[in-house]
Amino acid sequence: MTLITLTLAVILLIVLVFWFGGLWLARGEDLTVHDHPVDPDAGGTVDSQAGASPEHGQAEAEIRAAGVKVKGMSRKQMLLFTRQFMEDMSRGKSFNCEFVPVDAGGVPAEWVLAPGVDPTRRVLYIHGGAFIAGNPGTHRSITSRFSEAANAAVLAIDYRLMPEHPRRKGIEDCKTAYRWLIEPPARIFMGGDSAGGNLSLVLSGWIRDEKLRRPDAIVALSPLTDSTYSGPSIRDNLPTDTMLGPLFGALTKIPKPILSWIFFLENRIRQSDPLVSPVFAELSNLPPTLLQVSEAEMLFDDARRYVNKARAAGSPAFLQSWPGLLHVWQIFYPEVPEAREAWEQVDTFLKRVETETS
Repeated sequence: MTLITLTLAVILLIVLVFWFGGLWLARGEDLTVHDHPVDPDAGGTVDSQAGASPEHGQAEAEIRAAGVKVKGMSRKQMLLFTRQFMEDMSRGKSFNCEFVPVDAGGVPAEWVLAPGVDPTRRVLYIHGGAFIAGNPGTHRSITSRFSEAANAAVLAIDYRLMPEHPRRKGIEDCKTAYRWLIEPPARIFMGGDSAGGNLSLVLSGWIRDEKLRRPDAIVALSPLTDSTYSGPSIRDNLPTDTMLGPLFGALTKIPKPILSWIFFLENRIRQSDPLVSPVFAELSNLPPTLLQVSEAEMLFDDARRYVNKARAAGSPAFLQSWPGLLHVWQIFYPEVPEAREAWEQVDTFLKRVETETS
């Protein structure tokens, strides 16, 4: 065997080890068994509008214009743009709430208090932002409305973000804040959107396993549940997801083994680990959980698979989906009618849970 032949053989071996190692890193259970419509008792499509409202159309146009700007940006430029865009979304808005800074066991946070709420009732809210952006201030449209819906004090936490911190640090902050919150309120709820929805569902299983007092209910808005990005809607809805498509569409073009290695090297954890992909967790004995999602967004199947798997395991999980809406459209409350409608559904869910458990 010549030196050239030997070198080529070694290179081929390295490529094969790299390729199949990447496939192993992303390997998990077969989730396609959960690719079916949810049971009628679990919810379904909410479509009371004759097409999207003009107000939603205006919000979508603004998001689409922002998406055009990110084309050609470097990763660092996109990070800075995303953070600034989220800051700008809430700038200038007024809220009929009190916002009180607090140290939640070492985690920076703020209390969000709607007028007249019962302070013995509490919500842990975990904001979205792809794990790289956002803070309690960017999500006050959501946390102020959640305070009203739950008649509770909302603890909105400022968990550590990537890339300055490993993803595990943000998860640790969520756990710390929950331990700090749970004594001694009369009611506890938990919620989050997008990345925050992921973290709230991760916490749900952790709370059960740690035998801590569990939330009375969880609300997850357009949550990421599968960090292997295996759901059909990740690619099928790329053209219709005005918000996530421009930011993360490039990920769909990266070969799966390479993406797995990138994820592992950045996070030191496999994509299918339940710590980052709650849909791969054991989902029995969880609290009542409502997921809301748009049927046009890339994360539609993340939500549907989670609900179907949780219900198969005996947990009371529910899915409400809307056709043609933005990712986390609930943040456009109160201007967008579909956002008001979604929050009315959250109100109904929380009241039903309380009636059934009182």
